Amino acid sequence: MAFLLPFLPFAAAAIGIIIGAKNDRKQERRREEENARRIREEENARRIIEENARRIREEEENARRIREEEDEKRRREEEENQRRRREEEEDARRIKEEEEDERRRREEEDARRRKEEEDAKEKFESHKKKMEQLKGQPRLPKSSVPKRYDIWLKPDLSTCKFDGSVAIELNIIVDTSFIILNAVELSIDATSISFTHPATANSSNSNQVLKPLYVDVVEEDEILVLDFADTLPIGIGLLTIDFKGILNSKMKGFYTSTYEHNGEKKNMAVTQFEPADARRCFPCWDEPAFKAMFKITLDVPSQLVTLSNMPIIEEKVDGDLKTVSYQESPIMSTYLVAIVVGLFDYVEHLTSDGIKVRVYCQVGKVNQGKFALEVAVRTLELYKEYFAMPYFLPKLDMVAILDFAFGAMGNYGLVTICERNLIYDNQHSAAANKQRVVITVAQELAHQWFGNLVTMEWWTYLWLNEGFATWVSYLAANHLFPEWEVWTQFLIDCTEELRLDGLAESHPIEVEINHAREIDEIFFDAMSDKKGASVIRMLQSYLGAECFQRSLASYIKKFACSNAKTEDLWVALEEGSSESVNQLMNSWTKQKGYPVVSVKVKDEKLVFEQSQFLASGSLGDGPWIVPITLCCGSYDVHKNFLLQTKSETLDMKELRSDGSNLASSWVKLNVNQTGFYRVKYDEDLAAKLRYAIENKYLSATDRFGILDDSFALCMARQKSLNSLLILMGAYSGELEYTISYKVERIAADANPELLECIKQFFISLFLRSAMKLGWEPKKGESHLDALLRGEAAYVAVMRRVSSSNRFGFENLLRVYRETDLSQEKTRVLSSLASSPDPSIILEAVNFLLSSEVCTQDAVLGLAVSREGRETAWTWLKDNWEHISKTWGSGYLITRFVSSIVSVFASFEKAKEIKEFFANRTESKFARTLKQSIEQVHINANWVQSVQNE
Repeated sequence: MAFLLPFLPFAAAAIGIIIGAKNDRKQERRREEENARRIREEENARRIIEENARRIREEEENARRIREEEDEKRRREEEENQRRRREEEEDARRIKEEEEDERRRREEEDARRRKEEEDAKEKFESHKKKMEQLKGQPRLPKSSVPKRYDIWLKPDLSTCKFDGSVAIELNIIVDTSFIILNAVELSIDATSISFTHPATANSSNSNQVLKPLYVDVVEEDEILVLDFADTLPIGIGLLTIDFKGILNSKMKGFYTSTYEHNGEKKNMAVTQFEPADARRCFPCWDEPAFKAMFKITLDVPSQLVTLSNMPIIEEKVDGDLKTVSYQESPIMSTYLVAIVVGLFDYVEHLTSDGIKVRVYCQVGKVNQGKFALEVAVRTLELYKEYFAMPYFLPKLDMVAILDFAFGAMGNYGLVTICERNLIYDNQHSAAANKQRVVITVAQELAHQWFGNLVTMEWWTYLWLNEGFATWVSYLAANHLFPEWEVWTQFLIDCTEELRLDGLAESHPIEVEINHAREIDEIFFDAMSDKKGASVIRMLQSYLGAECFQRSLASYIKKFACSNAKTEDLWVALEEGSSESVNQLMNSWTKQKGYPVVSVKVKDEKLVFEQSQFLASGSLGDGPWIVPITLCCGSYDVHKNFLLQTKSETLDMKELRSDGSNLASSWVKLNVNQTGFYRVKYDEDLAAKLRYAIENKYLSATDRFGILDDSFALCMARQKSLNSLLILMGAYSGELEYTISYKVERIAADANPELLECIKQFFISLFLRSAMKLGWEPKKGESHLDALLRGEAAYVAVMRRVSSSNRFGFENLLRVYRETDLSQEKTRVLSSLASSPDPSIILEAVNFLLSSEVCTQDAVLGLAVSREGRETAWTWLKDNWEHISKTWGSGYLITRFVSSIVSVFASFEKAKEIKEFFANRTESKFARTLKQSIEQVHINANWVQSVQNE
């Protein structure tokens, strides 16, 4: 670089010359601009002088004319004529000018109107294009985000209508002229809609009130589109909307339920907003991620009880009406907003933290709510400790509702529960009802943390809500009542999702939801909650209870008052355990189905192979990362490992440090059934397990699992019927409730033409149970014995109805009409159609459609006898229009389809069913229909296989 130094002075001089030249050009341009300005000023002065000269000339002309008039007075007549002529000319000129002005005004008005019409047409065309782009969008845009809602509702229980208004504090975060939110089945008052933007230092002194140019309700997408003329101001504003709605009878949105008071049937108003039905009550951003605060105000008859998520802050009575205002809620999703209006009594208790817990029941039934209250208080205390996070609200109400599509709904601070799942009568309720109350209350209170405090980001992650709440409910029940052994009974609930997930038409736990209308397809089956709970139980067993609890508490703390995805949970568990949880669990949450692990002994080694279990018998996808647990000859001799490939081997010497021979020992995989998979043993291992079962070397949980797996493998034609019958012989002395229940379900699923021997085994088993336990409850007996007696009694009733025909049927009807216990009504309905007589079956199923049966309870009476399935199928076809209209808007329609259709066992019937529903299928039960038809094929194949044995 040194050789450049001599040239630097020349370079500097050159730069100076260039800069000087630029400055000269700038000065030259300024001189030219100054000359131009001076010329313009001189031109203006010249025009002013000419104008003054013209004005002077006009004045001189006027003076001359005046002098001429004075000089020529004698010519007055002529002048007068001239004046008149001038006036006439002036009038004519003025008229002409006015006409010209009017013509010009009309032309300008026409031009303005044409421009306005063209602008309006252009805006409308632009609006239509934008609307077309908006239609079918999977999610609401995030251009505006709600912060808080102020909702006023006035339900009229006599007309089943309601008035409402909502003021929504919004944050406009991007440039947009649209506000898009959810609304459906609401009458929107378009003239009431306004968006108020508060005055700021940079704007006028008054608030800016904007009215939408277009208001569109897109019913198919359930959205309300507000299109404003101009771009909305960025920042906080207030959107106000008035509306009207219908208190429907569909058990979703804002609906009516009925109850009796002093012998008179009355209406109550209830909300059920999950998964996406808050939009049926008020316009809102009805997606889980749009969390906001809610303030509710209700105008209702003064004699009624009103409940919402938060405590009442003010109540004003004005004659027959009262206005009830509630505290503003913490941040939560719209589907958790809850309102109940009706006549109730309540019992209450305080937790150690001062949380007021109440159970509301129909007037006169309040004592039946005391057990649920006790469970709720104890459960809140348990969850506070287990989650290391206290309950977030100042109160918790639970309300018994008669007409309720779901078993329960864990709204924030106001849990709504189907009456049969909440009330318990010490004198008359069965032990099964008591247990159902505990599980239901524990599950809905778990939602106060899983779902309410920490909410899934979108419905794809629904299982985070449902799976965890189900799993935690059993955790709580086991803590509160350890003698009930509920984890063994958890397997009973698992049986249904194992069956469903063994179908080719199953779906993963985590299903990609693209639009809210798709939610119903996955919201109402067992995958999200039951399978979700099962894989959580498997994961907890693998990581260890303490590690799992600690990591879970960390997850809740991190995502409290916000939203989470599945990956967020895996990260928390990985951080707490140092295990590759994401890799392990993705195979269980992102792919459908589960494996069957086959095990055999070869050269003193255990050989494990995994493949997808399909009830159709065909091979499927995989593999899974399977947490294998096994014990050998004793629960003290055990081994845990991950089966990560298609097959692996394990040297049996690893199971005994003393090197003793294990060839004669039994081997049990999936110890205590903590894994979500089935096990297929070779003949030698199966024979040793039969010996262990007969001698009760295995726990009831493991005995249950072996029987459940064997029956499933038999139906999938992976094991023979003969091998199943031989295995069942090992259970001949069985008196455990869960196993007896499983035998009952096997008998219920058995084809009557083939498996009469299973039914006889089942009946003899329950008769032995009845003889041992007796028909009357005994003081101090165990809960499990009480459950077993209840099942034995149920079997006896079913046999009585199926053998005595009309006498048994009429006795059941009499019990149904006389009892006021909803649980007893439920039990009666489930037995009503067990007669083989077609005329009685038809009478029973017709009774389900009568006003005597609650809408949601009708599906409970579809358990017809196998002999009566053809009668039930004909009835379903004949009444399909009424059934579809009454139950088609919710998940209950799926029960009508599956309960009646899936019991058949012929390929011809499967074809007939498919043809009948070809033009009658709706998205809500499309998957259920496919699964039911698949089940018919499975049944038919099984019958064919057994006939060929």
